[in-house]
Amino acid sequence: MIQIDQKTHTTQDGTTVIVLTPAGRLDITTAWQFRLKLQECISKLSRHVVVNLGSVNFIDSSGLTSLVAGMRDADKVKGSFRICNVHPEARLVFEVTMMDSVFEIFETEEEALEGVPRTIAS
Repeated sequence: MIQIDQKTHTTQDGTTVIVLTPAGRLDITTAWQFRLKLQECISKLSRHVVVNLGSVNFIDSSGLTSLVAGMRDADKVKGSFRICNVHPEARLVFEVTMMDSVFEIFETEEEALEGVPRTIAS
């Protein structure tokens, strides 16, 4: 079981952003729960999600897969998917797999939230 803290943030322009902060390990035993949580948030609450990885000290390929799936879900509904505060132990996994170039990764939660309205004006 993975502990996932969830909070809602509203930006200046009124955009609702869900901030998810999982804690512990994001691996084969917990990634599916996190994946379901992401799906639920994007489909029911907001298409804009920030994932704070400051409390995740271990991530494996299933953890990365759940993040990629969340990003795809957000893309499908023209939302945004950002990652912030990557734990130093987990950062290496992002760099080795080149996932640091796939995701929008911010240093802090504040920066990730400020950067959210990067939607393309249609």
